[in-house]
Amino acid sequence: MKRIPAPVLVLCAILSVQFGASVARTQFDAVGPFGATFLRLLFASIILLVLLRPKVRRWPLRSWLAAALLGVALAGMNTMIYLAFENIPLGVAVTIEFLGPLVLALVQTRRIVDALWALLALAGVVLLGLAGEGADGAALATIGLVFAAAAGTFWAGYILASAQVGRAIPGIDGLAVALAFATIITAPLGIVPASAAIGQPIVLLVFLAVAVLSSALPYAFELEALRRLPTRVFGILSSLGPAVAALAGLVILHERLGWPEIIALLCVTAASIGVTVSSGRSRGDDDAEAEPVRTEPVRTEPVHTETVGRSGRQGDVSDTTVPPSGPAV
Repeated sequence: MKRIPAPVLVLCAILSVQFGASVARTQFDAVGPFGATFLRLLFASIILLVLLRPKVRRWPLRSWLAAALLGVALAGMNTMIYLAFENIPLGVAVTIEFLGPLVLALVQTRRIVDALWALLALAGVVLLGLAGEGADGAALATIGLVFAAAAGTFWAGYILASAQVGRAIPGIDGLAVALAFATIITAPLGIVPASAAIGQPIVLLVFLAVAVLSSALPYAFELEALRRLPTRVFGILSSLGPAVAALAGLVILHERLGWPEIIALLCVTAASIGVTVSSGRSRGDDDAEAEPVRTEPVRTEPVHTETVGRSGRQGDVSDTTVPPSGPAV
């Protein structure tokens, strides 16, 4: 994966997670959102633990804490978005969820061009959300919007926690352990409904595929990308999420797209392309924030967060959440 450009990894992750989510939505009648979340995380953690066999005995406390925090973010993000899927359309839920990383990108930006691209993405997200009410004009369930917003909050936390894991733990071993933590966290509410799938091998196979598409592959891609991209750039690239979710809804759930949705998708696509181009033109700035780890090992000592970023703010998050050295969601 080291030879694949980081923006390409992010795009592959978005495609994988949104189509996996639409497939999982088709099985809610069998296991419900809590069961679906548990099965997805369970299979994903088993796959990565078996393949990677992380050597955790030598991990310092800092590595365990980083993996545990990422596990909390994963558990919250997946549970909340699946609860949202149960109450509101897929495209609308992902649109609201995206506000988390978008706000993170806006908070972290220090360049006016990044803010402009983020605002364009926000315009597309808002338009897509409004168009996602459906042709019948039915009001969206408030509880679904709340769940989606909560998922967005956990998503922003996931971005920051992934960057922390990336600098503390080499490879994607931290992701495997984080998924195990997430599985344990979701077990109390997920085991009982998930047990309904025991006598339904097709359901189990579906969630095995969902685990690969929606957890193992995209999180591995994102973790690698976050080692090489500033988190604000990652956040704006993720604006493609609502667009891909709408496409997945069309292909898997047979949701039709109207002109408002198409215009919204063009807005978020333009924003994603724009931020990629602008970040390439100011490579010097980005390299200072996230130097790739081609020549130095991943740091194992604590990284000080009481630093002064180029914006002049003490503890500037965009200077501390991206690993200063290191090259792997």
